[in-house]
Amino acid sequence: MMKSLRLVLSVLVALLLFSGSAFAYLQPNVNLGFTSFLDGGPPAGPGHYISEYLQYYTADKLKDFPPGDDDVDVWVLMNQYIYQSDQSVLFGGKWGLNLMLPVVSIDEDSPALDANDTGLGDLLVGPFIQWDPIMGENGPLMLNRIELQTIWPTGKYDKYDHLNPGSNHFSFNPYWAATVFLGPKATVSWRLHYLWNDKNDEFRRVPGPVPAGSDLELKPGQAVHANFAAAYEVLPKQLRLGINGYWFDQITDTEIEGKDVGDDEKVFAIGPGLVYHFSQDSHLFFNTYFESGAENRPEGDRFNLRFVHHF
Repeated sequence: MMKSLRLVLSVLVALLLFSGSAFAYLQPNVNLGFTSFLDGGPPAGPGHYISEYLQYYTADKLKDFPPGDDDVDVWVLMNQYIYQSDQSVLFGGKWGLNLMLPVVSIDEDSPALDANDTGLGDLLVGPFIQWDPIMGENGPLMLNRIELQTIWPTGKYDKYDHLNPGSNHFSFNPYWAATVFLGPKATVSWRLHYLWNDKNDEFRRVPGPVPAGSDLELKPGQAVHANFAAAYEVLPKQLRLGINGYWFDQITDTEIEGKDVGDDEKVFAIGPGLVYHFSQDSHLFFNTYFESGAENRPEGDRFNLRFVHHF
């Protein structure tokens, strides 16, 4: 009997001030791999930022799903606006606001799944505090930021489809991001998230203990997830090469109609990446990820292209 007949695709992403996207059975999509190198701070200080993402995700393994010829391909165009002020509000940290809205296109080839094709994803709104660099004798030692990220159920959703651009429930997904400078050329970055999900009261599961077509109440379990990256500057002020990865671990059971259904989700991914600095105001990121160790979710490959510009 299938307990997980819905794949929610609301893409939440982020850029270097924000948080990207997981592809799950019952969990919403969160920032897995959208942010990577130099994630602890903005490249050009206070001001306005526009960021555009193009991401391709492909999977032909649906782990812990009934076996079959199952393929899922997802294209995401993420549009992001960020404003960081120059006004201190907490221990010298400067306040800012991050807004993101994705367009999602889903293509599935599976006898057991139906997709809601192309549409807008969920809106992300994230107020944040960015602290100035912690300085050493030879330059910056650390950059860090906290964001109270919220995910609003504004995306396209149909309870009769298993894959949707929107999740149809609110989520709270705060994080702490940091970059540590190991020397003049080497950096390590991370972004640590906690995920809390509200209820989706228009969930549909067939077969199940209720008549076909009846609405159920779904509450995905809480989770922790993180991005990590290490980079080395190979061309001064132009090109950094490195490795990037992510992991996701659900820590409480998902509930349907108030009853635990288990099926906790996990995944790990790692791969090579780079960032090219056209100038202090314009930056291009390219990241590849190869997933492994997935439980109760797809296991595939992710390719992410991101352009950031500061005005």
